[in-house]
Amino acid sequence: MPGFATLAMINLDATDPAALADFYSRVLGWDVLHTDADYAMIGDGSTSIGFGRVPGYSAPGWPQETAPKRYHLDFYVDDLDKAEEEALALGATKPEDQPQPDRWRVLLDPAGHPFDICVRS
Repeated sequence: MPGFATLAMINLDATDPAALADFYSRVLGWDVLHTDADYAMIGDGSTSIGFGRVPGYSAPGWPQETAPKRYHLDFYVDDLDKAEEEALALGATKPEDQPQPDRWRVLLDPAGHPFDICVRS
């Protein structure tokens, strides 16, 4: 069934949009297209992710959510251990609870949003 719209971009809540844009630009290798105190954007020429400042933003946490989880991103990687190491070096953190660590890993970005790195199939 054909849709009636196309995805323009994804926008994520943040306390520090520039810092989150820098983190994800390094994870994905995308360019930072815009940055100011209230909004930042990264993109690869066809897809964009925006980061908007939300006063009082509270990260959802993982696995015990302290605020409702609003989304999470999944990224394919060729080597889980290497990708985890690189993400941690960029400022991600790794919660202890890992449901299937041999197939995918849950990490938290610097703002506390969970994201998964998954073995490319």
